[in-house]
Amino acid sequence: MKTLTILGATGSIGTSALKVVDMHPDKFRVKCLTCATNIDLLAAQINQYRPAMVAVLDEACAGRLATMLPDRFCPEILWGESGFMAAAQWAESDMVLAAMVGAAGLTPALAAIDAGKQLALANKETLVMAGDIVMARAREKGVDILPVDSEHCAIFQCLQGNQKRDLKKIFLTASGGPFRNLPHDQFKCITPAMALNHPTWNMGAKISIDSATLMNKALEVIEAVRLFDIRVEQIQVLIHPQSIVHSMVGFKDGGVIAQLGEPDMMHAIAYAFSYPDRMDLNLDFPDFAGMDGLTFDLPDSKRFPSLGFACEACRRGGTLPAVMNAANEAAVDAFLKKRIRFADIFTLVSDVMGAHTCIDNPELSGIIEADRWAREKAQSLVQNLV
Repeated sequence: MKTLTILGATGSIGTSALKVVDMHPDKFRVKCLTCATNIDLLAAQINQYRPAMVAVLDEACAGRLATMLPDRFCPEILWGESGFMAAAQWAESDMVLAAMVGAAGLTPALAAIDAGKQLALANKETLVMAGDIVMARAREKGVDILPVDSEHCAIFQCLQGNQKRDLKKIFLTASGGPFRNLPHDQFKCITPAMALNHPTWNMGAKISIDSATLMNKALEVIEAVRLFDIRVEQIQVLIHPQSIVHSMVGFKDGGVIAQLGEPDMMHAIAYAFSYPDRMDLNLDFPDFAGMDGLTFDLPDSKRFPSLGFACEACRRGGTLPAVMNAANEAAVDAFLKKRIRFADIFTLVSDVMGAHTCIDNPELSGIIEADRWAREKAQSLVQNLV
């Protein structure tokens, strides 16, 4: 039986992971759960899965959670970064699912690696911000990093049984988000509610906005460069609205292998949990005969410049990827709070990246400082856009 820590248990990835656990209770046991502020759902999860420890955002959330749990069963409750780190390193857990949103997931993911835990990685920011450090640390500790992003899990599957030296190109697919056909002059009318209405995937607020701007795909480009040790020039992003082909790998002989399935994150989560085996999820195959077709288009870099930001960040390296990510997180937060317009997200990210003095080969402390600087810079620029 594999024991699990789930960082970000109340988000879309975390709840899907627990569905996998429910389907195979003989294979998995939950030891630790964490969340930020969704205490009501976490309390229900605690009552069902009986973890030994949980961690939440702050002491106030911890106090509220304690009042909601029965005296006969109350796990150890920790909070803040130290609580998330403790969960990531919990001695009784075999695998850590890193599903926290944003830059906050970096240090717990590193803590899991340092503790020698198998890491199922759904937090793309971990590799965007500090990919060189994370991958080197994983090699040093002999830790497997199993990708949970559907695209990177697809690439990982396509590479099984093939030689890395034969890989020539990665085709990273994207749904295109809700505005793939919206004229640029109508971007000024986009509201947060419109941007949150993703056409195929059910995701949290931040990732849904990133999908609408294609920043989610930009982050995935950087993640793929780090995870598969390739050049950014070897990646081609394709808009695939049906979200059936989760990604493809092209080899030097001209052959292409694709991984297909219905758009359900349980596929990637279960593959990471059970690798190298597969588990029955009782999910349907795509209805190929009933489809009108599978289509692929190139992204519009003028309307959606996020992919250009990712290419620039990959080529320059250093602290620039972390700055891009931090600026985007600040911009998305401002958009969700209706402080800026949709198109301002691109402007903010571009301006913050342009103002940054990049540091080559940074230590972790330098990356964290660059992240802090970028957020402050973005906040100051938001004031000029209000």
